[in-house]
Amino acid sequence: MKEGLLENSGFVFDQETLLTVSKTCLFFPGDGFTVYDCKGQLVFRVDSYGPDPRDRSEVVLMDAHGRCLLTVRRKRPSLHQRWEGFEGERTDGQKPIFSVRRSSIIGRSSMTVEVYGDPGEEYQIEGSFGQRCCTIFNAEKESVAEIRRKVDASTHVVLGKDVFSLCIKPGFDGAFAMGLVLVLDQINGDDYGDDGIEMDPTAEG
Repeated sequence: MKEGLLENSGFVFDQETLLTVSKTCLFFPGDGFTVYDCKGQLVFRVDSYGPDPRDRSEVVLMDAHGRCLLTVRRKRPSLHQRWEGFEGERTDGQKPIFSVRRSSIIGRSSMTVEVYGDPGEEYQIEGSFGQRCCTIFNAEKESVAEIRRKVDASTHVVLGKDVFSLCIKPGFDGAFAMGLVLVLDQINGDDYGDDGIEMDPTAEG
């Protein structure tokens, strides 16, 4: 993806970019995220204020100024758990720009990301988000983004799972990548055990 999935996204970087993603606890555990660049500047944020799990079926990604970039929403009814992404703050009747579902390939438990458009694109997410170790691949099996545990630079200690790294490769839309993180986090907390989505451990990256 050489251009942003979102119009005027502004989050397609020319060089590999490492972001720090931190889960926040505003009022209840797992309420949201803050995302910072390597200089400590806020890049994205996600806030949700309700304890009701039904409220978590729709999550909005915002930039540092509170502008809504995209909304991810669980599709209901759905035989297999499927999430859809919408540009900006979703409105009734709005068509999704991408969807995420479990791969239909027999013997694989990765996630398939389908991007709508002309032409459409497809990505695979492999690894274990529960362990904060997974990779997003494009159709050519090239890594376009990685989620991994964060190591404290001063103490060399691996930090807890509430703080992790999102590495975005040049030309990939960072807002889209963070939208996929939101979907994985929602699925991970939805009756899948401690490790959540367990994907092919032999995957590259």
